[in-house]
Amino acid sequence: MKKFLKQWVPSIAIGIILSLFIRTYVAEAMRVPTGSMIPTIAINDRLVVDKMLWNTSLKHGDIVVFHPPVAEDAHKRYVKRLIGLPGDVIEIKEGKLYRNHEAIAEPYLQEAMTYTFGPVTVPADHYFFLGDNRNVSYDAHLWETPFVDKDALIGKVLFDVNQLF
Repeated sequence: MKKFLKQWVPSIAIGIILSLFIRTYVAEAMRVPTGSMIPTIAINDRLVVDKMLWNTSLKHGDIVVFHPPVAEDAHKRYVKRLIGLPGDVIEIKEGKLYRNHEAIAEPYLQEAMTYTFGPVTVPADHYFFLGDNRNVSYDAHLWETPFVDKDALIGKVLFDVNQLF
């Protein structure tokens, strides 16, 4: 028994430590509980999220996981599309998204937006996110504070595991 413990305990401990390190700082698998990103991401899809944001740059259209600026949901993780970077002017009118006064083509949407929003300017060190299922998504156009602080970002979605099979 002593020999068994001597051989296996260090290996198991190293495995647990590595697993926790990778999940906390490198990448993590997450499940999507809502339909706010339909049709891009379905309910219960599993995503692999790159948590090394320091090693990547975010760009318009990226799908990102973050803690929302909504007091009652601050502990939750939201998955939305990055629409506005710091300094961008965002407006929604006549069913279209305008970024910096230019209409943006969004082929991933199934229907036009039925609301108006903005214009708003994304502050420094903040981002603006919307779901792909815009008319039912609880996202920046409905939040009291529509901007997500960079410190609330968790990671960038690398891929949807369900779409691989």
